[in-house]
Amino acid sequence: MNDYILTISCPDTTGIVHSVTGWLLERQGNIVEAEQFGDAETQRFFLRIHFSLPQASQVQQLQQAFAPIASQYQMDAHIYDAQQKARVLLLVSRQGHCLNDLLFRTHAGQLPIEIVGVVSNHTDHASLAASYQVPFHHLPVTPETKAAQEKQILQLVDELQVDLVVLARYMQILSPEMCRALSGRAINIHHSFLPSFKGARPYHQAHARGVKIIGATAHYVTEDLDEGPIIEQDIERVSHDMSPNELTQVGSDVESLVLARAVKAHVEHRIFLNGQRTVVFK
Repeated sequence: MNDYILTISCPDTTGIVHSVTGWLLERQGNIVEAEQFGDAETQRFFLRIHFSLPQASQVQQLQQAFAPIASQYQMDAHIYDAQQKARVLLLVSRQGHCLNDLLFRTHAGQLPIEIVGVVSNHTDHASLAASYQVPFHHLPVTPETKAAQEKQILQLVDELQVDLVVLARYMQILSPEMCRALSGRAINIHHSFLPSFKGARPYHQAHARGVKIIGATAHYVTEDLDEGPIIEQDIERVSHDMSPNELTQVGSDVESLVLARAVKAHVEHRIFLNGQRTVVFK
């Protein structure tokens, strides 16, 4: 199959869709799926088109051919090979439910990704990674070794040609330098319905406030803790008679589902940054 994905973000104006579809028509392209959104507040236009061509083409050649239209409309435009699986590196600490879920979904063909490695500051999940034949990298960290450990992670990102880093309950705060190095290609799962209960022990915070709903949030990693653009969220109703541990058990399922959705949306190029917010096409 000669399938590609075109993503566009640009100032909103007339003629954009006409020009883009005309460019596809010139190449006998067939639109498989198309979604668009115009933000009246920011005056920006977002477009994602999944299209096929009768003959295979190099992505770089298509990008160059589209460049005049991109320049005309001041577009941030990208073309991707729809068959190319994203190379993903998973970071985890002791809680393994999100890791296990992503490994299983990938093995079952539910996520179009290739997991190229698991990094952890503990050895708890080495056997789990091995059961899926995924390389496991034990990189312990202390306050004194944090900079060196993060350098090792970034070396792995480069060596393994990683497209996306997923913090699957990795309970270390990344340095500003690490956040900048991974800007736009690192997703974190936070175990609360942000912006509520940021930081550590959110289930205990929720229990102390007597909430009736708990949730999970997947967001892009930024230098501001738990403040990155939100990609996906979900909730679960809870009761007054549930302990923090019971909230944690209920929340773990929500976390796994939310993170998997966010990863899928990212690797399928369905997410667009819109200031501090995101546009996420389903």
